[in-house]
Amino acid sequence: MTTTSPDRAAGRTLRIIGIGPGDPRQVTIEAIDAMRGVDTFFVLDKGATKESLVAVREQICDRHLGAGNYRFVEIEDPPRDRNPSDYDAEVRRWHDARATRIETALTAELSDDGVGGILVWGDPGLYDSTLRIADAIVDRGRLPLAVEVVAGVTSASALTAAHRILMNRIGEPILITTGRRLGETPSGVDSNQIVMLDADCTFRHTADAGDHIWWGAYLGTPDEILLSGTVGEVGEQIASTRAQARARHGWIMDIYLVRKP
Repeated sequence: MTTTSPDRAAGRTLRIIGIGPGDPRQVTIEAIDAMRGVDTFFVLDKGATKESLVAVREQICDRHLGAGNYRFVEIEDPPRDRNPSDYDAEVRRWHDARATRIETALTAELSDDGVGGILVWGDPGLYDSTLRIADAIVDRGRLPLAVEVVAGVTSASALTAAHRILMNRIGEPILITTGRRLGETPSGVDSNQIVMLDADCTFRHTADAGDHIWWGAYLGTPDEILLSGTVGEVGEQIASTRAQARARHGWIMDIYLVRKP
């Protein structure tokens, strides 16, 4: 367990615990041990995703802690402009608003020496804002807080395992990026691209028809969907399948690997 603020006697503790992409079996023993020492879990999800994702967290806690042996506090997520003129500035504003709400909840719901937990999908160090927000709370200096981090199975690992493939061929680099940044990938590092947060299926416009793609959604859950082939063969099928799944469930978590031949 990694501690970013080592002074445990300073006051409250916040454990940021990676729980993998959804399968309770992918929660590590280290994560289970950390969960067992948590007094209150804090949940901050948005919109239509909230009910379903809280339910998955509850299933994980039921399995590893036992029903009735944990406490959840739900925090209303602050609104966010999805089409801002300045994307980076809007994300900073949103993260600051999230930090304020989490800090308020930690103060109200934990004793001075209590241990709070946030269960993070995948790994807290891969395209997740929770650790950045926790550091912002520490930097403000208003709430003495020790922050502990537990790694989790990433969605990238779950994707390649589900498709039974390697992330890269021998000696080739791997680029992990987002759909918004996919078009900015420089030539020479685009052999193996793992892409997250791509609501627009950007690969349809940036990849060649002969590039191979391995796509997965709801990895590690009973709703898991897997598709693979060349972009020309399955690109539109992925886009339509994604749209249908999102409409059916109200939310979607997906990821893909696209590779040059």
